Amino acid sequence: MKLKVKTLDAKAKGDIDLKDEIFGLDPRADILHRVVNWQLEKRRPTARAARERSDVNRTGKKYGKQKGGGTARHGDRRAPIFIGGGKAHGPRKRDFNPSLNKKVRALGLKMALSAKAKNDTLIVVENIDLKDAKTQALKGHFDKLGFGKSTLVIDGEGVNDNFRKASANIVGVDVMPAIGANVYDILNHETLVLTRAAVEQLEARFNG
Repeated sequence: MKLKVKTLDAKAKGDIDLKDEIFGLDPRADILHRVVNWQLEKRRPTARAARERSDVNRTGKKYGKQKGGGTARHGDRRAPIFIGGGKAHGPRKRDFNPSLNKKVRALGLKMALSAKAKNDTLIVVENIDLKDAKTQALKGHFDKLGFGKSTLVIDGEGVNDNFRKASANIVGVDVMPAIGANVYDILNHETLVLTRAAVEQLEARFNG
């Protein structure tokens, strides 16, 4: 698959050959659904459990008389009605640690990239190097390139510092290095922008 490469000024900068086994697959909704669910479950922290009656370290000795005290009959300080007692019907510990085959995860990322290429929402730029971290100037570049309402920009090993600073104030624009590319963020943005270095990194990631 061939795609036009542009500069930030929307000028042509030649073509790039994208590998069909990465950018030319037919996306499958079931694979993408599995990978996205795995990602969202993986980011959830462990749900903390409350201490119930059996978890509280208090005496179980009967501390009052059965009769004649003028109060209810109690034989355990761990009861939920007492301060310091266990919580009745409290939340239980839940650990969200799902597993998903590495091959399925890799296939999901390939299909997410292919979906953007198939829908013509994939843009390849030569680089995202900026001389000055000017947000207004960067907005002008985005308008020329025709970015959507939300854009994910993926660079190579690291993101240009001036570009990162300039894009931080633009709503709907997220930037990450190629190592952070994932299915959820790619599908969650209208436009995907890859630098030439990002394409090389992603292809090397799958070949490795």
